[in-house]
Amino acid sequence: MKTITTTEVQQLIEQGEKLNLIDVREADEVATGIIPGAQHISLGLIEFKMQDLDKKTPYIMVCRSGGRSGQATAFLEQQGFDVTNMNGGMMMWAGETK
Repeated sequence: MKTITTTEVQQLIEQGEKLNLIDVREADEVATGIIPGAQHISLGLIEFKMQDLDKKTPYIMVCRSGGRSGQATAFLEQQGFDVTNMNGGMMMWAGETK
């Protein structure tokens, strides 16, 4: 499984990179703050929403601490998607949220 740190993600955003972030936390967690531009698909809906994703597009999976996003990353990887898990999740995120 590919991984990336929160610091690396923040640096890429600050450099103007267009990242495809998917936040797999529950709605009440996302309401406390989400990385600007991230798409919210809770972990329980990933299986049903994956038809809306493009297998050629790289995605970075985000959750609270890295566990659920790791599950989502492993699942989507098995389905042929290009996915990376953001280690540490929002608990380690020091960047902007909305």
